[in-house]
Amino acid sequence: MLVLIVAALVVAMDQVTKYLVVRALSLHQSVPVLPGIFHITLVRNPGAAFGLFPGGTGLFVFVSVAVIGLILFFFRDISKEGRTLRIALGLQMGGAMGNLLDRVRLGYVVDFFDFRIWPVFNVADSAIVVGIGLILLEVLRRQGRAL
Repeated sequence: MLVLIVAALVVAMDQVTKYLVVRALSLHQSVPVLPGIFHITLVRNPGAAFGLFPGGTGLFVFVSVAVIGLILFFFRDISKEGRTLRIALGLQMGGAMGNLLDRVRLGYVVDFFDFRIWPVFNVADSAIVVGIGLILLEVLRRQGRAL
């Protein structure tokens, strides 16, 4: 159940923040939060994370559906795993769902977190990256236990 709760929270935060930014800013408009360090900048991303591989919408829809499907397929097994892994998979699923909603509805993903030294990203991207990090930490922790 924790996987689904985390996924739902991520989707809600992702879609609400995107909605608010799209309503407040015009395309490519940038509002400094910490000038020169962090801005809110509205961009449309037709590619993968961080704007890589533009034009691959069909492939990204397929990958997102596959990730969501695999998590749901193994849901019973996942529910027996530790809390960290369940949170990580919820973050992955929620991030995939948030960006999938944009791709299907709009044909691109709405991005807005702009740190000026990194490509612009969103809540869903953040959830995916944090989820990957938690999975790596869990793998390392389990390997340490086996040693």
